[in-house]
Amino acid sequence: MERTLAIIKPDAVANRAAGRILDRIEREGFRIVALRLARLTRAEAEGFYAVHRDRPFFRDLTGFMSSGPCLVLALEAEGAIARWRDVMGATDPAKAAAGTLRREFGTNIERNATHGSDATSTAAAEIGYFFGGIELEGR
Repeated sequence: MERTLAIIKPDAVANRAAGRILDRIEREGFRIVALRLARLTRAEAEGFYAVHRDRPFFRDLTGFMSSGPCLVLALEAEGAIARWRDVMGATDPAKAAAGTLRREFGTNIERNATHGSDATSTAAAEIGYFFGGIELEGR
């Protein structure tokens, strides 16, 4: 079994799409092993997205991610990272396949409804960022 971090971003929470996204997560066969509602501070968003610090979109991204509440989840499934990325779809909702979360709930490349880890090392670090020191369900 593999774990990945998922975030239902502030745009999806504000648009009342979180319940539908959670339902989709469960219908896709993921097990939710941790979940919390969070309102990131700008500093927390900057820490989480530190890998992008030198990118031109960093300021907008961290501003957006600290603009309202989000749901942070640790998901578990066989091949969870790749599977979650498939369910989310392409970063740009306009380029995401039909039926993906970003196509359905995202509005643009910056407000794309969901986040997911891109590799096992990233998943471990991201889960630790939000759930460090907490024993996750199932282990």
